[in-house]
Amino acid sequence: MEEMEEELKCPVCGSFYREPILLPCSHSLCLACARNILVQTPDADSPRSSRRASGVSADYDYLDLDKMSLYSEADSGYGSYGGFASAPTTPCQKSPSGVRVFPPPAALSVPGHPPGPGPAGPLPRNSCITCPQCHRSLILDERGLRGFTKNRVLEGVIERYQQSRAGAPGPAGPPRCQLCEQSPREAAVLCEQCDVAYCEPCRLRCHPPRGPLAKHRLLPPAALGARPGGRLGGRLSPRKISTCTEHELENHSMYCVQCKLPVCYQCLEEGRHASHEVKALGAMWKLHKSQLSQALNGLSDRAKEAKEFLVQLRNMVQQIQENSVEFEACLVAQCDALIDALNRRKAQLLARVNKEHEHKLKVVRDQISHCTVKLRQTTGLMEYCLEVIKENDPSGFLQISDALIRRVHLTEDQWGKGTLTPRMTTDFDLNLDSAPLLQSIHQLDFVQMKVPAAPILQLEECCTHNNSATLSWKQPPLSMVQVEGYILELDDGNGGQFREVFVGKETMCTVDGLHFNSTYSARVKGFNKSGVSQYSKILVLQTSEVDIKKLMAVAWFAFDPGSAHSDIIFSNDNLTVTCNSYDDRVVLGKTGFSKGVHYWELTIDRYDNHPDPAFGVARIEVVKDVMLGKDDKAWAMYVDNNRSWFMHNNSHTNRTEGGISKGATVGILLDFNRRTLTFSINEEQQGPVAFESMEGLFFPAVSLNRNVQVTLHTGLPIPDFYGSRASLQA
Repeated sequence: MEEMEEELKCPVCGSFYREPILLPCSHSLCLACARNILVQTPDADSPRSSRRASGVSADYDYLDLDKMSLYSEADSGYGSYGGFASAPTTPCQKSPSGVRVFPPPAALSVPGHPPGPGPAGPLPRNSCITCPQCHRSLILDERGLRGFTKNRVLEGVIERYQQSRAGAPGPAGPPRCQLCEQSPREAAVLCEQCDVAYCEPCRLRCHPPRGPLAKHRLLPPAALGARPGGRLGGRLSPRKISTCTEHELENHSMYCVQCKLPVCYQCLEEGRHASHEVKALGAMWKLHKSQLSQALNGLSDRAKEAKEFLVQLRNMVQQIQENSVEFEACLVAQCDALIDALNRRKAQLLARVNKEHEHKLKVVRDQISHCTVKLRQTTGLMEYCLEVIKENDPSGFLQISDALIRRVHLTEDQWGKGTLTPRMTTDFDLNLDSAPLLQSIHQLDFVQMKVPAAPILQLEECCTHNNSATLSWKQPPLSMVQVEGYILELDDGNGGQFREVFVGKETMCTVDGLHFNSTYSARVKGFNKSGVSQYSKILVLQTSEVDIKKLMAVAWFAFDPGSAHSDIIFSNDNLTVTCNSYDDRVVLGKTGFSKGVHYWELTIDRYDNHPDPAFGVARIEVVKDVMLGKDDKAWAMYVDNNRSWFMHNNSHTNRTEGGISKGATVGILLDFNRRTLTFSINEEQQGPVAFESMEGLFFPAVSLNRNVQVTLHTGLPIPDFYGSRASLQA
């Protein structure tokens, strides 16, 4: 019940309501607080007909009061009594509960201004009261605050609440201080705002009569009673009977539906509610209790949902904390792995530097050793030659001089062949290229580390038409995982294995060329760099049926601009085609067939200069810039104004008399039950069965040039010449 406490406190004083009165706006105030926030209006600005303070009159209108601009709701925190030249600007105060309160003129501390009306003082003339919660203003009549209804229900709720907090009343005993740690002393005061009983030492220590606590109301605790243990408790006072605000000696006995107020018998006698609907007070009491209970049921459901939502949010907080710790550990481990890899690479690079260092030292040391040996030999030769020169025997000198001269020149030549050039530089030719790694470190960032969640198929956007299926999907709500693409899979229509029919970034796909009267299962999954998601739920699709009993093909389709030759010209919602070239060009239908019996017709709208248009079926990969039937991907009948031929893979067969002209109708019947293709002109079969062993996926096809224009008609019944033959097999 502690959550209800704010509902039981006055918005002006912040204490529990005392003698609460009910304003017409349904908010309540303490009677004393209502006196404290009254303001006086000049006589000239008072309305011609004062409103009834009790709100009994049904014509009570807040709009008129708003027009008087009695207060300002500016966000600056200041209010003014607009329209009164003599009224000073009034600063807006705040109650302990945070509600803005417009004080009476006495609070302005104007020199010489008399104090405002107290709880027992007389009310000024033309008094106005402003609700501190909704800021609606009301001019009081001659009765003043006595015209407002006493909120007896609120008083009773407060008494029960205080009683429940204090506990059941026990034997009389002096209330004890609630702050003494040992041997509580007898309480001297009770702070109504703090709801704590203090002894005098604790009050002086914990509740000084200065600062913000100076505004708290201190009461003698003995007036509320006590129970053992020092807890305060109030005794419920006898329930007061609600009396009429107009007739204080009369109790409420009826309820006015229009005014939405209880009334007494004397109010009815005086005719105040003569034209209003009046009902028994007890019946309306039960009715409104029932309505309030029903309204509380809905509010209770919302509160229950809110509690469950709070539990979910608290669980999310815990999960976020756990995930954060796990993610931080993973991040630290990844960074440590990078550091370890860098240290290993550092050791490898240092090993290469050491190897280069040893190589350079070895080369230089070898050169030093070699040069030292040669220098020693050269020095010895020089000293020997000098000693020979000192000899005075000419014959002896000449015997060895030639050999010595050759040795000296040879030795000198040996020194001149790069011997005195260093074989190694002191610089290291290695240069560490760290720029790519530094760039990678600077670009080191979080990437998606999770596979996508399973997509959700949007059932309201998935549909089938003829033998094509359109599927749409989306990512689950609140999913932040990046998806690079999707994979759509369908089975074979007979409960077989799934196969991929689409891979891409789009979230919608139309699959053509399915079997008629077949049930397909579809599923989709997403993928990114981290992997592939789970499959979505499987969606079952049913393609259009063919009514064999009525020999009706239920396929409606048009020509397909997407697969046609660029010279084909479309009109009439892609049902009429012609060409801007003298050469034959091929156009296909938008729907492919692989099962059932299908019949369609083409009307010759224009036929000039005796061309040879061709009609039939083809594979999707048929050649588009030659006559239909020239390759092995088409089965056709081409016809002029006198005769026709069947053609497949450039093979002409079954010449038949009878041609076409403007207004003629060419029919094509594709029967997968018999696996045959049959043609007709003007509803009469043209020649024998044109082709047999028709299996696979076929699209309606036409080839024509600029001399011909045709219009397509689909969804037609099987013609009589075919229906009179042997009955079709399902």
